Amino acid sequence: MIRLRRELRYEPTEKRVRALIGDEVAVDSTRAALVWEPRRVVPSYAVPVDDIRAAWEPTAGERVDPPDGILHPGIPFAAHTAAGEPVAIGGRDGAGFLFDDERLGGHVVLDFGAFDGWLEEDEPIVSHPYDPYHRVDVRRSTRHVRIELDGVVVAESTRPTLLFETSLPLRIYLPRADMRLELHPSERRTACPYKGQASYWSVDVAGERVEDLGWSYEDPLPSVGAIAGRVAFWDERVDVVLDGVPRERPRTLLSEALLDEVGI
Repeated sequence: MIRLRRELRYEPTEKRVRALIGDEVAVDSTRAALVWEPRRVVPSYAVPVDDIRAAWEPTAGERVDPPDGILHPGIPFAAHTAAGEPVAIGGRDGAGFLFDDERLGGHVVLDFGAFDGWLEEDEPIVSHPYDPYHRVDVRRSTRHVRIELDGVVVAESTRPTLLFETSLPLRIYLPRADMRLELHPSERRTACPYKGQASYWSVDVAGERVEDLGWSYEDPLPSVGAIAGRVAFWDERVDVVLDGVPRERPRTLLSEALLDEVGI
């Protein structure tokens, strides 16, 4: 279960971190720190101001009042919970935030989405920096799984791949051949730093289209390659029967916030 932390936390990293604007390196640092602002559940990178190659300057910037509760990746970067001032980097207003905290004096935390690309060493990363305390384990299984929605069987399989991820419910990935209903591709796309780029699927139940009920990673990152092409469903929205035992629909702080974000 995720903890809602209300203190500013940081941890130095020895990774070389680069952020790009276009094809140009705007930030290049071997002195970066992972930073969790109060109530933020994923880290951001902060770097010394000397490691910002692009022109930067303090700016009035847009600052958003943070909502109550958990601040998941869908909450804008401008919703700061630490003291400091926005900065523009490479002409991009609010791309950074200069901390007032004396422990991080002279460090600018960076808005991941304000840049066009990121590298840890020479490997690209997506969505947000890796969290060193976050783990993803994938295990093949022969357990019997049935996915239902309003009494209609959506999928049934004895070939699931189970994905266990810190702070999130168990996700069950099933072969596409084990779908009982036709999958209709959705326009929705999301990115995960631990798994890669996800595409979404809708299904028709009782004559009505249920949007974005499931997703798949067609070309996942190597560490989770076993889920490639398989389909997982929002356990928060469907009924899952595992080895004949119905599972409760999960509700965690993070999954609830993510479902609210997409209007589910």
